[in-house]
Amino acid sequence: MKTCRLFFPALLFLIVLSAESAFSQGSFIDSISKQNHWVDSVYNKLNRRERIGQLFFVRAHTNRGKAYSDSVGKVIKDEHIGGLVFFQGGPGRQLNLVNQYQQVARLPLLIAMDGEWGLGMRLDSTISYPYQMTLGAIQDNNLIYKMGQQVAYDFKRIGAHINFGPDVDVNNNPNNPVINYRSFGDNKYNVARKGIAYFKGMQDAGLITFAKHFPGHGDTNVDSHLDLPQLPFTRERLDSLEEYPFKEAINAGVSGVMIAHMNIPALDTTKNLPSTLSRPIITQLLKDSLSFKGIVASDAMEMRGVTKFFPEGEADLRAFLAGVDLIELSMNSKNGAKLIRKAVRKGKISKEEFEAKVKKILAAKYWAGLSHYKPANPQNLNADLNRAAANELVQQLSNAAITMIKGDSRLLKQDSTKRTAIVSIGVTDRTVFQKELSAHYPNSTLFLVGKNTPVPQLNQMLASLKQYDQIFIGVHDTRLRPQSKLDYSSDVKLLIADLAAKPNSVISVFANAYTIAGLPGIEKAGAVLACYQKEDPLQRAAVKVITGQIKPIGRLPVSVNMFFTTGTGASL
Repeated sequence: MKTCRLFFPALLFLIVLSAESAFSQGSFIDSISKQNHWVDSVYNKLNRRERIGQLFFVRAHTNRGKAYSDSVGKVIKDEHIGGLVFFQGGPGRQLNLVNQYQQVARLPLLIAMDGEWGLGMRLDSTISYPYQMTLGAIQDNNLIYKMGQQVAYDFKRIGAHINFGPDVDVNNNPNNPVINYRSFGDNKYNVARKGIAYFKGMQDAGLITFAKHFPGHGDTNVDSHLDLPQLPFTRERLDSLEEYPFKEAINAGVSGVMIAHMNIPALDTTKNLPSTLSRPIITQLLKDSLSFKGIVASDAMEMRGVTKFFPEGEADLRAFLAGVDLIELSMNSKNGAKLIRKAVRKGKISKEEFEAKVKKILAAKYWAGLSHYKPANPQNLNADLNRAAANELVQQLSNAAITMIKGDSRLLKQDSTKRTAIVSIGVTDRTVFQKELSAHYPNSTLFLVGKNTPVPQLNQMLASLKQYDQIFIGVHDTRLRPQSKLDYSSDVKLLIADLAAKPNSVISVFANAYTIAGLPGIEKAGAVLACYQKEDPLQRAAVKVITGQIKPIGRLPVSVNMFFTTGTGASL
């Protein structure tokens, strides 16, 4: 670490630190509203170019080679940016690169990531906690608070300070291509409660969080990464539904809010204008009407939802003037900063508003401990990030999420002496579900069905199953992300209906809950468990439910169809 990280004299630096009380994070929102000598001193030493640079956060990776890493380092030095947003890579590589970048930055950088389900959302060799849709089924929000604490530990362990999460969109459109399983569900009250529990856990453990995507991205059928979605609803509908979780999060003290790229005529009639660039939406609604005092971040400014109509730096300028405090992933940060400097010089924004934006970023740096920056420690990193307590919590969360949407848990555990078939569908190898369940049923046979198994083989298997007394079926979505529709052939889907119609059949769906709507006939099974995703802890949890070790206490967080609606779950 350099002896003088900041560029004002070392003596002044020491005076500023001694003037502050012992470092204490406390409430992030409260800290922004209070005068802070460190923030004021740093602000006064920055010139206009450096102040504007603090508002920009640029993209960083650790899997793109040295030339790419060096190019980011050059941007840090040349543009005086406020922070970085890391994407794919590994935790050790990222920790080391962050430490290097902090050394070349004249003012310590804020390090941000999207970690809706923890570091595993972006990095290899790290823990992935359950998706938010899975968490939406859990009835004990204290478990979600604990998850927030663990996620914060992981972030801080690798030198990160900001999680662009949680997602508090109300996903009331099953065909939503971009939110979907990233939401806690379609009930606004449940979404708000879960979102607050999650961000409070993170913030109480020292992480800056952002509720996203304001004013609500849950009822769209367009991915804003690819185009500009339109939200055609009335102001009354938006106020009562989409905005509800954000209002609750603001009242609960969330540190940041991220703005979506959506065109919303009821809130701003400007044609093709993304909400990210709308002053009526950001300043008048979010900051003034809803009294949000924290940091307002744009969604990624490289997304087609904004660049389609506002290319390059023009979008950055408009976002800045609309009320955005943190400009994320500009297409051309150098040009955007140049346009903003010109606008500030011409008085297009008041001195007070400009100063408040920059000081919010500086206050975030102080709250995150960057007034006395220390590099992250690479020692024992892998063990720390994959600690037993975190893995145990993942299993607890998984156990609490399993939802019995059909059947009676008292009848789930069938006779272990009878001939038992354990079928996993959508896979090519034996699953954890099969391996662990077969240990409880000595007289069992395992069957595998691929996503596109030919009809003759399906018929042959159905004929073989006639000699079994009971059947356990696992429906698996092996794709990286659990989409709303299974990528099975129609014949394999018909097989599931045939299996469901058999006596003593139990089906566990290790896939997005919405996929159940595309499996007609599944409601005829003796029991159906919604297990939400493919990961091993959910498979183990289903086995525990089937064998009576735990009770299925989850509740369906979304409406799937007329048979399985929001709140469905076993009455215990």
